[in-house]
Amino acid sequence: MAVRIISRRDFLDRSAQAASALAASTTLVQSAAATETKTNKEKATNKEKEKWTSLFDGVTLAGWHKNPQLIPHGSGGRWAIENGILTGEQDPPGSGNGGILLTDRKFNDFELLIDIKPDWGVDTGLFLRCNEIGHCFQVMVDYHDNGNIGHLTSITRKGPLDFNTRTFDINGKYDPQKNLTGLTTAKHQSSQNVGLQYSCTPEAWIKAWKLNDWNTLRVRIEGQYPQITTWINSMKVCIFDGRTSNNQLYTKEEIFQILGGEGHVALQVYGGTYCPKGSKCRWKNIKIRELS
Repeated sequence: MAVRIISRRDFLDRSAQAASALAASTTLVQSAAATETKTNKEKATNKEKEKWTSLFDGVTLAGWHKNPQLIPHGSGGRWAIENGILTGEQDPPGSGNGGILLTDRKFNDFELLIDIKPDWGVDTGLFLRCNEIGHCFQVMVDYHDNGNIGHLTSITRKGPLDFNTRTFDINGKYDPQKNLTGLTTAKHQSSQNVGLQYSCTPEAWIKAWKLNDWNTLRVRIEGQYPQITTWINSMKVCIFDGRTSNNQLYTKEEIFQILGGEGHVALQVYGGTYCPKGSKCRWKNIKIRELS
């Protein structure tokens, strides 16, 4: 059989053509893979969005109700919608009469997103697995001296013996006219001392919080003895594990008997005389994603 001898130039030309064809084929495969990856990510993102349900329509209080009877917080507080924002204050302002606003529905395991903008001096909170008389797990939104935002406590019939997981207090910095100019922290404790798996540092909290602006609070709660994680503006504040917490005031069986495994989501107007007259907390973009 005759053997055809190829010149060096022909060999190089054919090699270049083959390499070019291979590169084009590889580019097509990579492009197809990238397109598929992008499509899958978009599908996952859309699926994630579909899971979230809005709890506040920005127009009415549909899906919400005030506490139906007098409770330690007060007779219900004053709730209004101002330019698409839900506001809560004492009723009448400065009277010391507060209350809670509860979802009509009950939830057990879920994630919740809510934008908050409290006036300085306001004592409020986000209640989880709340009942009609205000017993709950609370994410504190105590925006005042010796306050805290993002750590956890319980509200039950035990009063001052309810457990509390704050690892620091927040305090205001003021100009000569007593206007709030910044925040500082005090009474620092370790997460182990308060029964948390994790707590952010006071410095990280100060950095994450946006003064005189909206801040996004996120919370995840799941389990019979709940595991609760909180975030502020995507910065993780704390992790509490109700199965194993060593907080000396946390009695998991007793709290479970009081609250059960599900309850309302609720917002609080504190019943007390130290909140400045006319001060409000503002809430918007309230969304929930059920986990079971």
